[in-house]
Parts: sequence; structure tokens; C-alpha cells
Amino acid sequence: VDITDLKNAYFRTRKNITWNWSDPSDETNGLVPIYWNNPYYNRYESYETDNRFRYFGNVYLNYKATDHLNFMGRVALDSYDELQEERYAIGSIGVPYYSRFNHTYREYNYDFLANYDVNITDDLNFKALLGTNLRKNVDRSIYAVTNGGLFVPRLYTLSNSINTPNPATERASDIEVGGVFAGATFSWRKMLTLDGTIRRDQSSTLPAGKNSYYYPSVSGSWTFSEMMKDASWLSFGKLRANYAEVGHSAPAYALYDTYTLGTSISSQPVSYAAFTKNNPNLVPEKNRSFEFGLEASFLKSRLGFDVTYYHAKTFNQIMPVSISDATGYDARYLNAGTILNKGFEVSVNGTPVKTRDFSWEITVNWTRNRNKVVELFDTANNIQLASFQGNVTLNAAKGQPYGTLRGDDYIYTNGQRTVGSNGYYEKTETSNSIIGNVNPNWQGSVSNTIRYKNVTLSFLLDARKGGDIFSLDMYYGLATGLYAETAGKNDLGNPVRNSVANGGGIINQGVTEDGKANTKRADISTLFGAFGYYRNPAKAFVYDAGFVKLREAAISYSFPDRIVSKLGNNVFKGIDISAVGRNLWIIHKNLPYADPEDIIGAGNAALGYQVGSYPTSRTYTFNLKLRF
Repeated sequence: VDITDLKNAYFRTRKNITWNWSDPSDETNGLVPIYWNNPYYNRYESYETDNRFRYFGNVYLNYKATDHLNFMGRVALDSYDELQEERYAIGSIGVPYYSRFNHTYREYNYDFLANYDVNITDDLNFKALLGTNLRKNVDRSIYAVTNGGLFVPRLYTLSNSINTPNPATERASDIEVGGVFAGATFSWRKMLTLDGTIRRDQSSTLPAGKNSYYYPSVSGSWTFSEMMKDASWLSFGKLRANYAEVGHSAPAYALYDTYTLGTSISSQPVSYAAFTKNNPNLVPEKNRSFEFGLEASFLKSRLGFDVTYYHAKTFNQIMPVSISDATGYDARYLNAGTILNKGFEVSVNGTPVKTRDFSWEITVNWTRNRNKVVELFDTANNIQLASFQGNVTLNAAKGQPYGTLRGDDYIYTNGQRTVGSNGYYEKTETSNSIIGNVNPNWQGSVSNTIRYKNVTLSFLLDARKGGDIFSLDMYYGLATGLYAETAGKNDLGNPVRNSVANGGGIINQGVTEDGKANTKRADISTLFGAFGYYRNPAKAFVYDAGFVKLREAAISYSFPDRIVSKLGNNVFKGIDISAVGRNLWIIHKNLPYADPEDIIGAGNAALGYQVGSYPTSRTYTFNLKLRF
């Protein structure tokens, strides 16, 4: 069966025609989709539209009081209004609906700064900054959705709801943060620099008396190449170090419990508590970090590198932590957790070839981060960050990296998978085993830029090593025989889908409970076979999320000056045309049938889980740039 059959079926009938009918033998009630819709029906009938109108800008006034002192006042606005609409068509699996989300956001910033700059001596420069900032965030939204389905096909309005829609969910939050800050920088002979800053913020989302937090920082650098100007091989060299603290406040409505108005009963108002218990005793979240770096370039900047080591500790994190449902809540806001991050960032750049008409530049970037959950709240050893289908969870576990996957695992004998007397793998009875870590071992990229006269060719390779991802597609696809791995021939040369009595089945690699190599053949012809979730633990569907990709390639042409000067009587200063392709080629990956970066959503709670992946899309852009 080819997917073009689904395409032709939809455009021929404009209906949800699919190859996965609920019961093909029942022509009256069984010819309805089960598990998934025709993808073309989803594309053209169940669709989402997003519209956003955004405007931003600022006005400022500078006043130069003296040769060394300058004052600046500024007012800035970042604002947008958006409408998000979702449609789920009649004839789809489940209840059809229409929803709309109206959202308005405003951010106002009011700044006043005083800058002082003076040369104390011919060798020593001093700069100072003193300022204040007031930030106001205004957030308003209304969400409404139909109830019980839709009356008229392809009519997406709230009034097309079969039942009276539930009251719209309205939300309003105002956040205000006021801060004062200062900084000072000493520079000696462009060689030694010492910089210090401090900032104090006060937030409206934290309790009185605990709503202030500070941002101290200090940094220093030594440009040692200034002492080695006679060394022709060294173009530039600098050592640097810094220490900083950063504070964070709570989100809106995290302190005191609020209630939401629901549908009235017999004209009597009804309200209900939120699912998350708030906490009036929250304190600011903090992050402390230090960093050391070395950068240098050689041979008239033809070769260079930049190496950084960092160490960051985040504590008193403000987060909703899962609690027992017996309390009446699903979670409670707490200052929970201390997380340590440390690692290296390395960049190497070079120009192997450089002539009048031709050059080749290459840049290699490499990063490695290691994190660890040092502490949680009270005596807790684990915080569940997200729960997924397949009895798999994403967790912050004490003593483990932030982002461990938990689920059921194989039972092991002498370090090898244990196979039962029926030929199938044995697995743990609970889903609490650590079966993966979503963090990569390292990430890197290689960028190349080749220029020949007026033509420039560039391409970027991206790589990720390690990190785990659980695939629900493989979890179900192998169980239902969807993938090629469930077909073919076994070691006897017979179809694996034959019963064991007819020479089929497979021998799972492992040992029996007494430690001997397994020789028992597992039957695939039985319900859900031997490959999928029914016979295997979640651990079987955890894959290495590493990859190598051609992330981007571009070619551009700059018209020669002699041609540009003739166009428009010297109106143009330059004309460039270019073509850019992005996400062009997955050169290597370990996750079957899906892009390892195609996770279910954004944010930390979506890491390490893949389901329902569509083919990866490429994008092509053509640009014309005119310079005046």
C-alpha cells in the first residue's frame, strides 16, 4: 500500500478514507478509522492557523553633562496580539471541535543610566555605570472551545457547538520588576581589564520581605599578546575569568491559592481550586557560576582557537512538584532542587587557503556538558518532570543527570538479558528503572566557507553524540508488524512469522535463569509477536539520539562593482543574490524511521520522547539583497 492511495482517496471523496478501518467486515458501522486519520484529511480538514500582530520600539534621550559624564533615559515597548485557532473535523477519530485562543502581551521597560568614562592616566582608563530599570509585563488571554462536537461540517465557530460551550478560560497577569544596578571597569594599557557589576531586583511575584535578589559579578582578562608584539607568529592572545550570580523570580500566581469560576448550577455560581497548590513562602531562585577561558590566534589570524571551562550551580529552583492526589492537588510550588552543570566549549577556526581570488575558511565548534541533580526538596530522591504513553517518565533524580528516563527494564542474569522458558525476554514488574539519559555526550559543528572571486559557497555540518530517546512509534510499530524488522527469514531460512511448529520464530539473544545461552525459539505468530511492547520492556525502545546532519548549505553571488555602478546611475552600492537550503540531509542517525530531533514539543519536559514523526522537511530560500 502506497501513501499516494490515501492522497487519491481523500481528493476523490473529501472524506476520511483510510486503510485502517475499525472493522472492514462491518460495512455499516465498521468503516470508520481507528488509531489514526488519513494524513491528507488531517492536513486539509483539521488544521491550525496562527495570526500575530507585533510592534516594538523605543524612544530615548541622551544628555552629555561633561566630557566624561553622560545621561540617558529610555522607554521601550515590545507588544503583540495573536489569535490561535485549532480545528478538528467531523469524521475524524474522537470528538470534533473548534477552539480559539486570543492572547495579548505587553512589555514596558523604563531605563535611566548614567555613564562615566575617564582616562585617569595615559595608561589607566576608568568606566562606571549607574542606572535603574522598571519592567512591567501585562499578559491577557481568553481560551474557548466547543463542547460535544460540531453540527455543520467545515464550519468552525463556537456557535457551531452541539452542546453549550463551557465558560471561556480567562487569564490576566501583571508582573512588575524594579531594579537598580552599577558597574565599574578598569583597563590598563589595553592589556589588563577588571570589571565588576552589581544589580538588585525586586519582584512583585515573590512574598514581601523575600522578593529582592542580587546579581553580583566580577571578571578579569589579560591580553598577553600586548606584551609579545614582536612575536610575528602570535596575532592575539587573552586569558579571562569571571564569576557571576543571577536571581530569578516566580511566575505569576504562584504564592496564594486562587479559584476559577465554572459553569453555574441552578443559577448558583461554582468555583474550583487550581490543580497546583501555591506557596506563600517562596524565595528567589539563584544561579552561581564561574568561567575560565583562553583565546588566541596565530599567523596573522589564519589560525585561532577559543577554549572555555564553566561551572554553574542552580539552587532554590521554583517549580511545581508532583504531590499525592489525596491532598486535593496534583502539584505544589516549592523551592526544590540544586543542579550542577559543568563543561567545556571549544572553537577552532582557520583559513587553510587564502589568495587574491580564492579563500577557504573553516570553523569547528565542540561542546560537552555534564549535569547532576545534587539535592531535591526534603527527603525526596526523584521529581517526575513528565509522564508519557508507554509507562515512561522523564525525571530529575538525586545523584543522576537532569533528565533521566524511567520505565520497565529487562531482568538480567550475569549482566545479560534473561530469557524465560517461553523464549521471550523477562522484564521488571515496575516502571521505575532508569532506562536512559536524554543528555548528549557532546555536540559539535563544522562550518566551511569557500570564496572564489564573487561566488561564495558555505555549508554547515551538525553532529550530536549520545543522549537517549524513547520511541513510541517503535513500541507500537514492532508489536503490530508495521516495520520490516518483523518480517524476513530466521536462522533456519524460514519466514519468521511462521509458527514455531512450522519452522518460524526467532531465538532471542540472552541467557536462561541458570545462566546458560538461550536456545528456546520465541513464537511471532502469536498476539503482538515477539518484537513490540507486549513482549518487551520499555528499555527495548530506547535509542541513541545521536546524528550527523548537513544542516545548511548556501551559495551566493555578488555582482562586480563595474556592473553595479552602471545600474540606476550609481543608485546601488551592491547587489547580491543567494540560495539557501536548510535541513538538507540526515547523514547518519541511530533512531529508525524518524528524525532524532523530532520530539513532541518544546522545553525540557518534552526531551527524550518521540511519537508520530512526520518525514523531515527541507526548506529552500532565494534572496536578493540591494545595498544603497
